[in-house]
Amino acid sequence: MSKQLRVLALHGPNLNMLGVREPDVYGHTTLAQIDEALATQAGGLGCALDCFQSNHEGELIDRVQAARTNADGILINPGGFTHTSVALRDALAGVGLPVVEVHLSNVFARESFRQHSYISGIAVGVISGFGDDSYRLGLEALVAHLRR
Repeated sequence: MSKQLRVLALHGPNLNMLGVREPDVYGHTTLAQIDEALATQAGGLGCALDCFQSNHEGELIDRVQAARTNADGILINPGGFTHTSVALRDALAGVGLPVVEVHLSNVFARESFRQHSYISGIAVGVISGFGDDSYRLGLEALVAHLRR
């Protein structure tokens, strides 16, 4: 029997405000609901899931670095750090784990500053614009990638 896959789902700044913050852009689903749906999906896919959200760049980096020894892949919505954090990008690249980047909104149809990602260049893939389904699609893609 193969070992159980372990996935770290990271949520960046302001994602704790989902369901309240700009619902016309980000939808009405809360982060707790997203995490619950991801946990159910992960169970169905036969993998373990650890979810973590922080508004603090260093805390996200610490979790990425810890994932080197306790995860097989990372699903990340970096939030605003997508467009600003070389440090988060370097941490993700440094641990050498497959990364799938997800966004609720279509960042390419928004303000020009949102159209650049420091994370995309080191990610296996990017899923953007499908609301909370972006997470579901991202987890499915990451698990499929890990199983190849």
